Amino acid sequence: MAKACRWQGDVVAERKPFLLRIDLAVLEALQRWANDDLRSLNGQIEFLLRQSLRDAGRLRARPGQPSHRSDKGGHDVQPT
Repeated sequence: MAKACRWQGDVVAERKPFLLRIDLAVLEALQRWANDDLRSLNGQIEFLLRQSLRDAGRLRARPGQPSHRSDKGGHDVQPT
């Protein structure tokens, strides 16, 4: 069941739960990274997926977000 989430009164995105099978070491590394970034594990996974999709040109930035990319080292790259 998809569900719309709200953030500050605005609809952010529709969410759909799904099962993810993942290697335990990868899961633990993601959890540590999420803790470092003060995110939930789910939020960290979604953040990384969105970032990868944008960097690959498969997902446009949401309205109001800058449409820049990062290089492999995480440094901002200006659009050409």
